[in-house]
Amino acid sequence: MKYLYLFIFSVFFINPILAQTEVPSEVTTYYFIRHAEKDRSDSANQDPHLTEIGKMRAENWSSIFNNITFNAIYSTNYNRTKETAEPTAIKNKLEVFIYSPKTIELTKFLEETKGKTVLIVGHSNTTPLFVNDILGQKKHDYIDDDNNGNLYIITMINNKMTDQVLYID
Repeated sequence: MKYLYLFIFSVFFINPILAQTEVPSEVTTYYFIRHAEKDRSDSANQDPHLTEIGKMRAENWSSIFNNITFNAIYSTNYNRTKETAEPTAIKNKLEVFIYSPKTIELTKFLEETKGKTVLIVGHSNTTPLFVNDILGQKKHDYIDDDNNGNLYIITMINNKMTDQVLYID
């Protein structure tokens, strides 16, 4: 009889309490930016460095991200993108991972970055495409050539996704 009461107590009182307890949410956040202003003085140079204004913007991004602790930082393999990522990487004591927008495996990338906060630095064409790939829809067009201030933020919490675009000048 004692066990019957214990069983009834557990079924009607303990199980509902346990059922209401949620599993902690896993949050993944992606921050996408385009490289800062590049040196355009030599149109034949396919891999220019940042201008002084570009270097200032890269430092500004680092300040904007001051209260964000990144777990990983990705950049394409160009001087301008690596130089844009560098101040934030130094502040977070992280190595910059090089990725190729043409060959990155989205499923593998999402698995490797799940539960992390990640900065991705790309280009006027590759950044919105990468954002669209993660969102699973064509939502964003290429960035205008004179725009180096878009910040795309994607947050994933237990298979629910939100996204926003901010302009930081």
